[in-house]
Amino acid sequence: MTSRVSEVLNKIARQYPAGMVARQIRDIPRIAFNIGLALPSSQGLLAEKLQGVEICDLGGGIGLFSVGCAAMGVKRSILIDDFNDLVNHSVGDSVLDIHRGHGVQVISRDVLDKGIADLDGTFDAITTFDSMEHWRHSPKQLFAQVVEKLKPGGCFVLGVPNCVNARKRITVPLGYGKWSAIEHWYEEARFRGHVREPDIDDLKYICRDMKLVDFQVWGRNWLGYYSPNGLIRAVTSVVDYPLRIWPQLCADIYITGCTPR
Repeated sequence: MTSRVSEVLNKIARQYPAGMVARQIRDIPRIAFNIGLALPSSQGLLAEKLQGVEICDLGGGIGLFSVGCAAMGVKRSILIDDFNDLVNHSVGDSVLDIHRGHGVQVISRDVLDKGIADLDGTFDAITTFDSMEHWRHSPKQLFAQVVEKLKPGGCFVLGVPNCVNARKRITVPLGYGKWSAIEHWYEEARFRGHVREPDIDDLKYICRDMKLVDFQVWGRNWLGYYSPNGLIRAVTSVVDYPLRIWPQLCADIYITGCTPR
């Protein structure tokens, strides 16, 4: 599964504008992991097994996830985002032609305000990765709609940065640990950074509130690998796999939960 997904994602990444290709290729391991969480039934199976799968991603931006799912052969892949980040303004809407070309249904809206109640049909999986921490108010109402839009036994996948990862437990007492630079909040007309980072207990709280069952937690450390600091990247390569045993210490945390059958 992983090698096949990586091969598919690599081909798609090379379709991005030249200045974005390297970044998309670097992101393939994370996206492949995310696809594995959202499409667990595809592990080791032929593409034909995915032809009935319908998936909706919330806040995925111009990244590889939704287009990767579409290229893997799912029946329906929907991407919902307001596409109002700086990267969207710099590269324009045409980059989404890659997604549309692979069959992704692209919907531009503020999903927190507009919701998903009007979407046709139901889904095998609804996902949101590295987006909830940017939302400016509670997603409780949106997540209630998510439950309504999931098929019986459908999967909700939520991935976020961990507010109490191992690095922060060390650096914050030393006076280092800001979520973002002051310039990003003070100088910009509209702040798009992290509003509230959760921890694993928060993710479990959300799943219980959604009345999901069989939820599971994972930890990864993509943020360390993506750090501009070479020392942090080197340390991450050493501690990543041991830390996965304790997701509560990882930089990136995930939870999956299912609707009752």
